[in-house]
Amino acid sequence: MENIQVALLTVLMFFLLVSLHEWGHFYFARRAGILVREFAIGFGPKLFSIKRGETRYTLRLLPIGGFVRMAGEDPEIVEVQPGQTLAVRVKDDLVTRIYLDRLDERSGVMRGEVKSLDLERDLFITLDVDGEIERYSIHPQALIIARGRETQIAPIDRQFGHKSVGKRALAIFAGPVMNFLLAFVLFATYLVLQGVPVENSSKVFISKVLPDTPAQQSGLVNGDWVKSINGEPIGGDVDKFVKQINDSAGKPMNWIVERDGTEVTLKVTPDAQTGKIGIYPTGEMKKPSAGETISFASKSMVEMTKRIFEGFRKLIFGEFKLDDLGGPVKTTKVTVEIAKEGIDQLTLWAAVLSLYLGIFNLLPIPALDGSRLLFLGLEAIRGRPIDPNRESMVHFIGFAMLMLLMIVVTYNDIIGLVRR
Repeated sequence: MENIQVALLTVLMFFLLVSLHEWGHFYFARRAGILVREFAIGFGPKLFSIKRGETRYTLRLLPIGGFVRMAGEDPEIVEVQPGQTLAVRVKDDLVTRIYLDRLDERSGVMRGEVKSLDLERDLFITLDVDGEIERYSIHPQALIIARGRETQIAPIDRQFGHKSVGKRALAIFAGPVMNFLLAFVLFATYLVLQGVPVENSSKVFISKVLPDTPAQQSGLVNGDWVKSINGEPIGGDVDKFVKQINDSAGKPMNWIVERDGTEVTLKVTPDAQTGKIGIYPTGEMKKPSAGETISFASKSMVEMTKRIFEGFRKLIFGEFKLDDLGGPVKTTKVTVEIAKEGIDQLTLWAAVLSLYLGIFNLLPIPALDGSRLLFLGLEAIRGRPIDPNRESMVHFIGFAMLMLLMIVVTYNDIIGLVRR
């Protein structure tokens, strides 16, 4: 696979994993009537930004995740206070724009001092305009413009914190669920790409040739049908085929393989120490049935989930070293190496990463989805929400710690690459 293809597939894989997770949050937040201010892939400075409808879609510098910013999750950035002088634009008897600065440059607006206002419930603003008190109703999607930025107001019924616990929990839980669904689909896709063994196969194929091995050096390639070794037909017995190779350690073997309908003669010498040549042999393969595909995907999900939790257990009890952990750099390096092996292997790896991302996000670690669900669970039990300021502080500290860990792991990844 060409380097450009590998790079594109690697970027596409990460984009798919993150964007589908965030789309889950986005979709169910919108269904609940929550105003979604931003749908972001990545963190840090913006590289690309476009607004469609009520939501701004952004691509950010650091490719370490993403987020969906919902109205009411955090304190709103723009505030309007009584006594403040501003300008409003009115259309069809409703305020559609509220300007907080550069008032002299605004045309077609009404300028005055704020006497009273409500941007959440009653949606009105009262202005003192040249000594006259004017009261205006505000459009529920009115924009506040300040310092060149537009911020849509969020009436109380559009804010995250004022939706039911169930709707909020669904909007949060939907992110990991999307990763689980994607993992299932990718495991199933991998089986379709690979196929399943045919019973009583009459042929042996080379499904994969490892680099820098006797097999590659002899000219074997993926997909070769091995017809005979040293004049002896192979048939479909993979075990017999492997035994013949192992019994010929260090000895040249004469192979006849069929490639693209043409017989090719090769001389293959297994490694003298291991008796291996660096291949993955397989019998004839067929397309799996729907039942086989679903069964494989289900079993893969269960088995890989067990392995992931075993990894968490080792991490908690200190059975891992720092070098065993991988940040974005190491993960990208591994992904690139796997992508070089083919689309089927990259599909399998993407399935594992998607499953891991879904499980990791459900851990009760501050700033992750699991922690937010925990706070919602406590709210449901208590019958009232946790102090939003305290919850925000917990998530902020958790996010800072995760970023610190990410920096340490990434630094270790880079040092490891340099040393090699």
